[in-house]
Amino acid sequence: MQTVEAKGFKIPIVGLGTWMLRGRECARLTEQAIRIGYRHIDTAQMYDNERDVGEGVRASGKRSEVMVTTKVQPTNLAPHDLERSVKESLAKLRLDHIDLLLIHWPNPRVPLAETLGAMAKMRDAGYTREIGVSNFTVALLEEATKISSAPLVCNQIECHPFLDQSKVIAACRQLGMAVVAYSPIARGNAKGDAVLERIAKAHGKSAAQVSLRYLVQQNIVVIPRTSKVERLEENIALFDFALSEAEMADIAALGGRRERIVDWSYSPKWD
Repeated sequence: MQTVEAKGFKIPIVGLGTWMLRGRECARLTEQAIRIGYRHIDTAQMYDNERDVGEGVRASGKRSEVMVTTKVQPTNLAPHDLERSVKESLAKLRLDHIDLLLIHWPNPRVPLAETLGAMAKMRDAGYTREIGVSNFTVALLEEATKISSAPLVCNQIECHPFLDQSKVIAACRQLGMAVVAYSPIARGNAKGDAVLERIAKAHGKSAAQVSLRYLVQQNIVVIPRTSKVERLEENIALFDFALSEAEMADIAALGGRRERIVDWSYSPKWD
């Protein structure tokens, strides 16, 4: 599996997103994904499925080869809450460590320096190998990297062909951070798009695969979510074709639609 390296940490470029997956289905899909070659599994406190994800990872028998990410929810960003919740996450996962721990959403009510201090403490104590952030804007990224005592290896953001995230991507690159794309096929909206379908037909692929390849070809990590085993195989079959410069430009032009799917009342002011 191809990886993206940031601050000396290697992130497998295709992972499994597990939002909305729960129970036996979640454990089974996680195990199946690892069996067919996935080496990156993404969960979060907010998803309420860490126990199921951990079960699937352990059942695969390949724990040492798999990078597991979990994310601290915004209500747990005060230092004491963060430390308690991370220990709880690890107990639910029943793994000996988390590979990558992220701040899921910024919380303006808790000083970022305090949160990052607690994150670094968790890293130093061995609860997680590395730390990073999610849903951070350019301004937040710049602030975070200035005050964090530990390296921040990635920013996980909504990223797909219909949303221009070039400012945040450029900031991540400048700061030496990897970009991890959630909702990389725009929650299924890639299917049926005329441009993506035309390019997909030319390569004998699906519109979803073209959407994922577009990001992977820019060295952006993708974590598509699926509840279908056959889709697991499709989402990882991205390395036997390449998009031309003209095709990449045609897909990039779709970003002008600025179709943001994930936007909450507590979201930061987006770039």
